[in-house]
Amino acid sequence: MPNTSSVRVCRADYANPAHGAALVHLLDAYARDPMGGGEPLSEFARTHLVPALAARPQAFSVLAFGGTGSERPVGLVNCIEGFSTFACQPLVNVHDVVVLPEHRGQRVAEKMLALVEQIASERGACKLTLEVLQGNAGAIKLYTRVGFASYQLDPAMGQAQFLQKWLR
Repeated sequence: MPNTSSVRVCRADYANPAHGAALVHLLDAYARDPMGGGEPLSEFARTHLVPALAARPQAFSVLAFGGTGSERPVGLVNCIEGFSTFACQPLVNVHDVVVLPEHRGQRVAEKMLALVEQIASERGACKLTLEVLQGNAGAIKLYTRVGFASYQLDPAMGQAQFLQKWLR
């Protein structure tokens, strides 16, 4: 198993075919994992994801490469910039965090999230946000270790919940 010193992280270049292929490969691996829903990406998503991200200036991704020559894709974080109306500043939502199973527990995600934080700061973001499944104890431990926490505006009102509604 490689250690984190042999892991290279970088901002993904959506115009670089190797980065695009790595992004799709890693996101598909995440989608197939129980934490990602257990289903592969659709052919539509596989074909259109990279150009769709590239067309959105509010999107950015971070890749991790490891192994001999640090060329094997081992991790991915996809981010989308949003806006905090209360702070009147950008925020960055960490939308996907992927580390291939054989590289988990080696702080690959921690290195990627450090670069995400740097990029978010450069964009003037006031905070990072993310969602995580309650049963994903390893991810929750990581996120807590790097400074994420549940939030509430008023303790009497409880913690915030993430909800969704699919549109046709």
